[in-house]
Amino acid sequence: MAKAPPKVNIDFAALQEKVTAQFRGLNPNDPSTWPAIPRYGLCLLVTAAVIAGLWFAWLTNVDDELKAEQAKEVKLREDYKIKLVQAVNLDALKKQREQVQQYVTQLEKQLPSKAEMDALLSDINQAGVGRSLQFDFFKPGAFNVKEYYAELPILIKVVGRYHDLGSFASDIANLSRIVTLNNLSITPAKDSKDVKDGGLAMEATARTYRYLDQEEVAAQRKAASAPGAKK
Repeated sequence: MAKAPPKVNIDFAALQEKVTAQFRGLNPNDPSTWPAIPRYGLCLLVTAAVIAGLWFAWLTNVDDELKAEQAKEVKLREDYKIKLVQAVNLDALKKQREQVQQYVTQLEKQLPSKAEMDALLSDINQAGVGRSLQFDFFKPGAFNVKEYYAELPILIKVVGRYHDLGSFASDIANLSRIVTLNNLSITPAKDSKDVKDGGLAMEATARTYRYLDQEEVAAQRKAASAPGAKK
């Protein structure tokens, strides 16, 4: 007949007391002197805390990256919708572009070239002479060069009758080239030998424009892209 295995009697109260005793009188300033159970327990606790901190830090970074990618996705979707609409309306956009180019070409034709500026100045002068106006002065200024065109201010003072002055302004507006009258000032004429009583003197700044040739445009772009150039 087989013998029954011997019974193992574990004194849990004594074991608990033994474990509890290791946690008594611990020196918090020197954990290396602690007994094994609290010392290893502290190591496990610190390790768990470090792992948990790194885990949450990693999760935070991942969350930021996720939000950034989600925002990027939204932007890409919007860009896709815009490009899809453009692709659908590509033919219409091409026609609009051609119309804009034609309009720009028409405007450029209204701007004289460098070689045509003298003829334009003569046209302005002849517009006044043709209306029997007397020029007290006609002073072209310096060109103000822009990116694609140059602006020329011309200080003028003409003396004549009211209706002739109005006709002169109308003739300037109807020139084939773009000429504008700015800073108009009309006063009674003084000391004019050629105008009867009631004559008026008109001072104005006529502004006309010319387009730049390819070399001038290249020079302007080079100057604009140079370090220190004003924007």
